[in-house]
Amino acid sequence: MDNYSKVYKKELIESIIPFWMKHSKDEKYGGFFTCLDRYGNVFDTDKFMWLQGRQVWTFATLYNKLEANPAYLAMAQHGASFMQKYGRDAHGDWYFSLNQEGKPLVQPYNIFSDCFATMGFGALYTATGKDEYADIAKNTFENILKRRDNTKGKYNKIYPGTRELRNFSLPMILSNLSLEIEHLLDKSLVDNLIADVIDEVMNVFYQPEYGVIFENVNKDGSFSDTFEGRLLNPGHTIEAMWFMMDLGVRLNDKDLVNKAIEIAIKTLEYGWDKDFGGIFYFLDFKGHPPLQLEWDQKLWWVHLEALVCMAKAWALTGNEQAKHWFEKLHEYSWKHFRDEEYGEWYGYLNRRGEVLINLKGGKWKGCFHAPRAMFQVYKTFELKQSLQLV
Repeated sequence: MDNYSKVYKKELIESIIPFWMKHSKDEKYGGFFTCLDRYGNVFDTDKFMWLQGRQVWTFATLYNKLEANPAYLAMAQHGASFMQKYGRDAHGDWYFSLNQEGKPLVQPYNIFSDCFATMGFGALYTATGKDEYADIAKNTFENILKRRDNTKGKYNKIYPGTRELRNFSLPMILSNLSLEIEHLLDKSLVDNLIADVIDEVMNVFYQPEYGVIFENVNKDGSFSDTFEGRLLNPGHTIEAMWFMMDLGVRLNDKDLVNKAIEIAIKTLEYGWDKDFGGIFYFLDFKGHPPLQLEWDQKLWWVHLEALVCMAKAWALTGNEQAKHWFEKLHEYSWKHFRDEEYGEWYGYLNRRGEVLINLKGGKWKGCFHAPRAMFQVYKTFELKQSLQLV
């Protein structure tokens, strides 16, 4: 297992980061191109604020935690400058997408634009100490908390009062975001938020009687026997469990860490395709036909987050099942997703593990999951001895 640290660090430095540095920077209008084909050619110039924020975070974090390389900081500031100029409406909410020049295309209905803007500017403040970045991160985070109970606000198309569901995505993101920007917030706010999100993730969306985390539950936390309520997203669950492990380490809560590992391993066992390998994208809890036609695709981020999760599980506890799953995931992922010839990783495979779409970036895939996972795995194994919980 010790060799994995070097393997993942090399992939980060020699394949993933060079691809984005070479191909994604818009020198004319600012910001980043994310719609890149296999070779790095731009096939669409629209800019999605959540992916812009993610890429700012990636390069700022590399500068902060990998190497104080001025090129990394320049990339982060390049993206941040575009976001500052064009990314928000008059109320401070972040648009979903802009055209290449920075004119709004899609209204700020999606709170994840705000979440990743917060992450990006928070990391950039760490890199530079500039108050303007801290102010953007804090103001955006305050807006997120205000919108927490109705994230889409006036853009919500759900008819009120009939089937109002709670969604897993925001508490999941907040469990990571709370740690990413705690250096900018009052300790009491962070402590209370962490307690809230742990409770919501582990005691509301995780339901031990069913043994799974649901993507949507009723307002009172009960199971909803509907398309939305039966929906399982193994990748979300597994990603959330390494967030829970990080919180467990922060709180020195071994029970939380062990519970997260147990849930993650059960999810892998449940979500693994026994016929072709890889993790299913979506499943219906009762085995009914999923509403999502892409349910059986194998996605890059799902497998990368699972690698991070199992690396942390093994490093923290020495869990042999976690070690087994890491090796199994590594073998599948590096064989099917990695593009050895042109760099970066493919995003979308069919059920059999064949490349379905050979893009390297688009509306949903950007410079985030691959570099973050490579960094997390490499650092986790490098620091294994110091990570062991007492």
